[in-house]
Amino acid sequence: MKILIIVQDLRVSGTSEGIVSRSFIGKLSHLYPNAVLDVHYFMYYKHEYDKEILPVNSITEYLIKRKPSFLLKITNAIYRRVFTKSLYKLFLLNQYKKAISKINADAYDLVFVRSAGLEYETILGLEGLPILSKAIINFHDPFPLFFDSSGTGPLTEKDLIDFKSMYSVVQKAFRCTTPSHLLSKDLQLIYGNQKKFYTLPHQYDKHVFDLSKVTQVRKKQKPISISYHGGLQFGRNIDILIDAYISLIRKNKLILEQSELVLRLKSSENNRLKEKYKVFDTIHILDSLDFSNSANEQKEEADIIVLIESVLDYSNILLGKAPLVASLDKPVLALLPKVCELRTIINDDKYMATSNDQNDIAIKLEALIITTLDKKEISAAFGNYFSDVQFNDNIDFIINLEPFKN
Repeated sequence: MKILIIVQDLRVSGTSEGIVSRSFIGKLSHLYPNAVLDVHYFMYYKHEYDKEILPVNSITEYLIKRKPSFLLKITNAIYRRVFTKSLYKLFLLNQYKKAISKINADAYDLVFVRSAGLEYETILGLEGLPILSKAIINFHDPFPLFFDSSGTGPLTEKDLIDFKSMYSVVQKAFRCTTPSHLLSKDLQLIYGNQKKFYTLPHQYDKHVFDLSKVTQVRKKQKPISISYHGGLQFGRNIDILIDAYISLIRKNKLILEQSELVLRLKSSENNRLKEKYKVFDTIHILDSLDFSNSANEQKEEADIIVLIESVLDYSNILLGKAPLVASLDKPVLALLPKVCELRTIINDDKYMATSNDQNDIAIKLEALIITTLDKKEISAAFGNYFSDVQFNDNIDFIINLEPFKN
């Protein structure tokens, strides 16, 4: 068997898509140990990504030119005013299309195409190409961005143009997948209910990462270390978590003496948060780490791991860091919208609080701290949802089912 994987992000740090795309490749190699895996990697700048660790037969790299010529800048400005369409975007997509058109799709039994970022160039670059009829295309988030449940921008002409192009791709693709059932349901409806979207959850495979870097791991200073590593974009609110924790240490001496809150943030909010909460000795607002140090700190030093989603009532995404957290088998506090994918995955209500309800967060956090102090038990909050068996079953189902009939 020969498998082709077209990707946009294989970076090790600073991006959740890089983590889950690498893990997807790792899991595929476990599922098909005798298969030939060829990766075609499109990148906007040269970078190291530990490619020697990836269990593949070949990696073909493409460096996409982002900087337009002066003539294209001028022409694009005039063209967009008249026709709304962007010649610059066409300039980018044509680079993808030209490279992908040279791939002999007939040489492969399976073709996977993974999106990244906001523009989905690897998928849009398939439009009009023969390879599309064999491609299993993966949407990591809603597209266009207007359809993102955490989006606040207006519907634009650009969104409609992008939607029309993607509609054409979706209808002709072999299969369409997303990482969450809610997103699959929403995109299937958005794209006319003529093409079924299947669910292939994010994965984490430790074997495709060099986890030897530990020099920046912070040793915990209290028996219970509550840890959040991540960003604050897309409607996430860290203040409500901190305020809930403060309410606990003010009323419960045991929690004050026995716990700490450690926040590793990739955010422009760090300085504001440090200033706001500087009087609290048990609250530590720190900069983010590279993936190896971050994973090791959460594995070795954290006792309760926090996941944070949007404060809105609805979210259709699956957090990219969820499978990593699941692999640690530790107590989790997930701050979630009232309706979201993780509420259908996490197997006990004690691990979930409503992301915009400070009182609910405080109640759940207090209970977790007390039980973790008492028991130090291993938690399996996600069950076997991210297991190899589930991944194998999902892949087998997606590639072997009959064509969808509306």
